[in-house]
Formats: sequence, structure tokens, C-alpha cells
Amino acid sequence: MERNIQVIKDADGNSIVMINDIKFKGKRAVNWDDVRAYLKNYVGEVYQVMDTNDRIYIGADLPNEYTGSNYTYSLKGTAAKAKANASQGIPEMIEIAVGRHFRENREEKHFRNAKYGWYRYDSRFALPVYNEGGEVERYNVFHASLIVRHDENGRLYLYDIIDIKKETSNPLGS
Repeated sequence: MERNIQVIKDADGNSIVMINDIKFKGKRAVNWDDVRAYLKNYVGEVYQVMDTNDRIYIGADLPNEYTGSNYTYSLKGTAAKAKANASQGIPEMIEIAVGRHFRENREEKHFRNAKYGWYRYDSRFALPVYNEGGEVERYNVFHASLIVRHDENGRLYLYDIIDIKKETSNPLGS
């Protein structure tokens, strides 16, 4: 799986995952089946959060949850394309994640797969904006929350990426 990704620091020293290619594009809706197929390449991998040294596993449930959650269905336009393309930077988004925050499990349907609750991490990524000539004009920066479940086997698994918001600060120049 070829990826064109790098991690940079912004003016404040915060990390941003630069996703240099738009893999999932289209004038209308995102083809979530293509995103799901792409995410299956990560299943079985494990990545470490640099800030906390937590090891985050990618389980077989990620592709379906990432592409089929209520949050994903609610996305339109730029936010939907941002989530689809963020899938390319998942390893790096996990590695630069900060702000670990614990939440108890409150839903019966998750008593088995999130027996020990949930963690939420903050991460950031940037996507290129092209001009009419096909050249990169700038990068739009997005904030995202990584939702991680604490499984009954004691491992942490990436469950979904939600709350994707375009940052209103100045976009990054090319």
C-alpha cells in the first residue's frame, strides 16, 4: 500500500499529518465501499501513541465502523471527503495523538468489545487544495477525535474517527 504522508510541526510546535494525495475524490458522494476496502489493509497492525506510549491495535471492526457509523452517515461535502482521505494517515494520526481522555462504557451493545471503556485522543491532519491547473494551492488543516475502545482482552483498538472539523486558522501554504 503506497502512501504519500509526512508529519510536520505547525508554528506552535504541534504535529500535523500531511496527507499529500487525495485518494478518495469525486464531485458528489464518497464511495465508502472503496474506503472500507482500503482500511482492511490496516487490520492486524499496531501503532504507538508517542505522547502516552499506548499501543493501539487495528481490529477487524474498524473498516465497517469507520465507513458505516451514524457519524459517517451524517457527513456531507468537505467533512465526508476529509474523513475518507484521513484513512490514509491513520498510523501517523495515532502516533501524534494527544490529550487522552477516558469515558466509561454506557451502552449495553459495547459491554463485550469495550468492557473497560473508551479513550478519546485528539489528532490533526491536512489535505491539499488544488487550483484549476491541478497544482497544490494550500493545505486545509482538520482536527479529529480518535475513538479507541478498551477491549476485554486488555488491548486498545481504534474504533472510529469522529468530530472532524476544519480549523479556521490560516491554512498551510504549499
